[in-house]
Amino acid sequence: MASQISESHLLHKLDIFKIQGKDKRGHKILRITGKSFPARFLSVDVLKEYLDEYIFPRLSKKPFSVLYMHTGVQRTDNFPGISALRSIYDAIPVTVKDNLQSVYFLHPGLQSRLFLATFGRLFFGDGLYGKLRYLSRVDYLWEHIRRNEIEVPDFVYDHDEDMEYRPMMMEYGWDSDDPHPRVYAAPAVAVDSPSASIYSMRCIS
Repeated sequence: MASQISESHLLHKLDIFKIQGKDKRGHKILRITGKSFPARFLSVDVLKEYLDEYIFPRLSKKPFSVLYMHTGVQRTDNFPGISALRSIYDAIPVTVKDNLQSVYFLHPGLQSRLFLATFGRLFFGDGLYGKLRYLSRVDYLWEHIRRNEIEVPDFVYDHDEDMEYRPMMMEYGWDSDDPHPRVYAAPAVAVDSPSASIYSMRCIS
C-alpha cells in the first residue's frame, strides 16, 4: 500500500497527465507528456487506479481531446510497452471512450507510425485509431488547439528547432524514441508488408 501511494504521488509530481485548455472546437484537452512517464518504476495497476481516481471522472460528462507529446520518448526509459497500453485502454470507462473526439500525436517517429499503421486497429480498434492526428511540428498543433491555453514544455520546442536544421532525419528515420538518429535514403518497406510488421513490433515494444 505504501508503495502504491508513493507511485501515485510520483504521477502527481511529474504532471504527466494534465487537463488543460481547449481545442478549436471547444473540447477540453487531456495533455500527456510521454517523456515524463516513469515506465521503469511504475506498475500498470497503479497507473490505472490513478487515472480512475483523478482523471477519468473529469472526462466522463463532456467531449474532450487528447494531446500526446511523444517528444523524447525512449523505449528503455519511458515507454510502458504495448501490452501495458492495451491494458490501460481496455480499462478506460465506456463513457470516457465515447467522449474522446481526437488524439493529437505530436512528434511521432517513423517507428511509431509504422507500428500504428500496421497494428493500430488490431490493438485499439477503429474507434481510437480513426481519431489519431499526427503532428510533426508544434506549429501544426495550433491549427487544432487554442495556443494560449495549454503549456508546451521547452524540450518540445527545442526538438522542433533541431528539426529545422535536420529535416531529412525527421522525414526518413529519426524517431523521437530512438536515441541514435539515422537517415534512410528512402522508406525501406511498405507499411502493409510482412517485414514492416516484424520491424515495427520489434522497435516499438
